[in-house]
Amino acid sequence: MDKKRLVNEKSKDEQLEMFRKDPESESEFLTTNQGVRVSNTDISLKAGERGPTLLEDFHLREKITHFDHERIPERVVHARGSGAHGYFEVYEPMTEYTSAKFLQDPEKKTPVFVRFSTVIGFRGSADTVRDVRGFAVKFYTEEGNYDLVGNNIPVFFIQDAMKFPDFVHAAKPEQDNQMPQASTAHDTLWDFVTCHPETAHMIMWAMSDRAIPRSYRMMEGFGVNTYRFVNAEGKGRFIKFHWKPLLGIHSLVWDEAQKISGKDPDFHRRDLWEAIEMGDYPEYEFGVQVIEEEDEFKFDFDILDATKIWPEEEVPVKIIGKLTLNRNPDNFFAETEQVAFCVSNIVPGIDFSNDPLLQGRLFSYLDTQLIRLGGPNFHEIPINRPLAPISNNQREGYHRMTINKGKTSYFPNSVGGNLPRPASAEEGGYDNYMEKVEGKKIRERSEKFKDFFSQAKLFWNSMSEPEKEHIIRAFHFEVGKVIDPEIRKAVVELFNNVDGELAIQIAKGVGISASEQKGGSPVTKESPNVSQERTEYAVKDTIKSRKIAILAADGYDHKDVSQVMQALKGAGAHADIISKYRGMLKSSSGEKLEVDKNYLTAASVMYDAVYVPGGKGSIDTLKMQGDAIHFVNETFRHCKPLGATGEGIELFKVANLPDIKFAGQKSTDKVVSDKGVVTVMKGDSSSFNDSFIVAIAKHRHWDREKKEHVSA
Repeated sequence: MDKKRLVNEKSKDEQLEMFRKDPESESEFLTTNQGVRVSNTDISLKAGERGPTLLEDFHLREKITHFDHERIPERVVHARGSGAHGYFEVYEPMTEYTSAKFLQDPEKKTPVFVRFSTVIGFRGSADTVRDVRGFAVKFYTEEGNYDLVGNNIPVFFIQDAMKFPDFVHAAKPEQDNQMPQASTAHDTLWDFVTCHPETAHMIMWAMSDRAIPRSYRMMEGFGVNTYRFVNAEGKGRFIKFHWKPLLGIHSLVWDEAQKISGKDPDFHRRDLWEAIEMGDYPEYEFGVQVIEEEDEFKFDFDILDATKIWPEEEVPVKIIGKLTLNRNPDNFFAETEQVAFCVSNIVPGIDFSNDPLLQGRLFSYLDTQLIRLGGPNFHEIPINRPLAPISNNQREGYHRMTINKGKTSYFPNSVGGNLPRPASAEEGGYDNYMEKVEGKKIRERSEKFKDFFSQAKLFWNSMSEPEKEHIIRAFHFEVGKVIDPEIRKAVVELFNNVDGELAIQIAKGVGISASEQKGGSPVTKESPNVSQERTEYAVKDTIKSRKIAILAADGYDHKDVSQVMQALKGAGAHADIISKYRGMLKSSSGEKLEVDKNYLTAASVMYDAVYVPGGKGSIDTLKMQGDAIHFVNETFRHCKPLGATGEGIELFKVANLPDIKFAGQKSTDKVVSDKGVVTVMKGDSSSFNDSFIVAIAKHRHWDREKKEHVSA
């Protein structure tokens, strides 16, 4: 067996290991790129100690030249991202639906690399902006690489790829001043929206909490486009892909997201990295919606329209496998930055549909990698190399790595034994789905594509009241930033086609009179799974990997802190001790505890909940610290869980949390849980822990009616 074949039969990790370098295994001596040892890398070669630098200093020239060429073009969209390695396992053989081998054997783990990203911002923008999130998965299957390129929102802004450059141009910073960065809150985006009513449904999703996820680990992923499964008998079915996070679907609130952008612009990147480093491996179940070909036209929407969902009540999601991310990259540039996803990378058993957005993407992704990664051999970069053997006649071009032997690079040939040759279907050769295609060459859309508002109204109908409130506020921010009043007026008119009351509420916040005639789509149906509050995938029974801040000072009650920290750890959460200064805190009984972060390096927006332990000395200090009171107030305003024991309740009272009942007013040992604020004076610590954990698992407590009364 030749060396190339041996390489291809190695696991993906083994293949990548050939290209990894461990600092401990490298030579102790600094060298040039040619392996020549360097004697000095601090001072350039000069003619005399104060003379001119000499061009013969080859080390200087190599070092500077490499530095000058270190940056590659950033992605036009999805420039800012974060990635991780992992594996995929199918739950049961999918032979009935597809011949794809990685979807057949439950005992097999298929290596993957996943990249999450924002869409509009440049590479240096912040993580928590209001934006769509990319969710791209590269499967290193035995039949070749399969790239499933999707988003965290199941629909798209446009129906046809012809409009994609126009949309991105409108969403990016404006041409005259390159502002604003990573934001669609400006005139050109909303001008585009009002000129293209097909955007209405996607805009509803983008204004919802879906556009500001709590973390990459807590957001759904969708293939967006319509694909096909094809089984071994050649039977095809239309499919849409889904990723369901096992931690549930959770989001930030807008005020929180904005503050995080300043406090830690790498919030999502850091969250993903730290979770994997701590062993809290992100997990997502893989699901497919399936429509039989004979049912293609039975719905009131066109299944090829990327601005439409297939409502899960009509087309249930069949869960077929699980994705686990368990290893961080070793080098961000070599892996996360150079990974190349192409929608056209498919394997036998999976094929395309006539979705017009998908058809354009087939060209766009490959084309952009050619310019971004410097030529046609980007597949030879280690992170992009498939497990399957590569054998073809494309042997030249920029950055060719493989050294092929032999005379021929064409087929058929007699000189090289007629190799490599095409494979039959029985030998694993890819067979395109046999679909009859006929029609006149026209620029036209099917009639159902022209329904722009029914599913936008379906989405609105499906929202909980807090979610509707957030959508209205998002419109107030986004459209409120638009300078041209005619565009703001056009936005109100556009969404009057969705829901008349929604349009009235939008108008109220953007300084425009509402439409004289209250409109709205007549749709009354709901689809609960599009709501993060109502979906069955929300998951309200775990606090695994959640982060809890514990506010304390000298004189804290060590018993209180110890038992709460132990309970949180037992439930899979992580706690940080927050105080005014780093260092050690001394308890009222003499024990010591190390502070993890001070108020300058931490903030409530970086945590999922806050706990305040008792201890008179500690609370007397915290009550005099505005930072501590702000920490509590901000947590309350963002509807996050709060817990306090003993004297810790006094800090909540000083913070003036409105309409909250605290323990101790009638009973000293009874746990009181009111709108996510859990307190107990003395007594059963396990009851407090249980109630606090339940409150954290709920994620948010939207029933705090007077949360806006709190200054934070």
